[in-house]
Amino acid sequence: SFTMNMYLFLYDLMQFCGHSWIFTNMIIRFMTFGKESLADTFHSIGFVMRLCQLLSVLEILHILIGIDKSRLLPRFLQVTTENITSSFVQVRMIHTGNDPQLSSSTCILSTAHLLSSYCRYTYNMLARMGIYYLPLTWLNFSLCIPLYPLSVLAKGFAICVSLPYFESFGTYSIKLPFPFTFSIYFPYVLKMYLLVLFAGMCFIIRNLFSERTAHLGTGNIKNKRS
Repeated sequence: SFTMNMYLFLYDLMQFCGHSWIFTNMIIRFMTFGKESLADTFHSIGFVMRLCQLLSVLEILHILIGIDKSRLLPRFLQVTTENITSSFVQVRMIHTGNDPQLSSSTCILSTAHLLSSYCRYTYNMLARMGIYYLPLTWLNFSLCIPLYPLSVLAKGFAICVSLPYFESFGTYSIKLPFPFTFSIYFPYVLKMYLLVLFAGMCFIIRNLFSERTAHLGTGNIKNKRS
């Protein structure tokens, strides 16, 4: 319906504006302060990025109620891993301050996520109005394929760099009270999350290739050109 289509357009526009602000902020800070800007990149963009990622949870709801025809499981995995990793990086920096290795991986992670999201929300906004540009369509369904593994590697590196800290200080490790006889060791939780992260990456990349084939097939390209 027109109302739902307008709502989705406004949602994509809001995400587009948020990611544009983040990307512009990162570029200006890097051009102004150089490599020194990496130390507090997450602190400067953290609030807006968390807001955009929180809003991205609505995309799962859009699929559940049927106004978005995307596949649920790949989108669910992408949204949850982005939100979990963002929360983890924030907590890690609060406890230990600016770690150069963590700051660099956070910058790579943010850049890869921003570029793919920027193309996706731009494509979605135009598609709501029935406008399809072949270069943008190609970017939207092609750029995410190399960028997503890069963002997963950055997430994995950030977690691996943080493991010694959590192993040494036992932060967030919990010993359950009686009658439970086991403890939750947080480094083990992170290692399990790494397994899920890389297993999910294989599934999501396969889905990205299938989406690219569906939207960039010869017949679809001819239809969108016409």
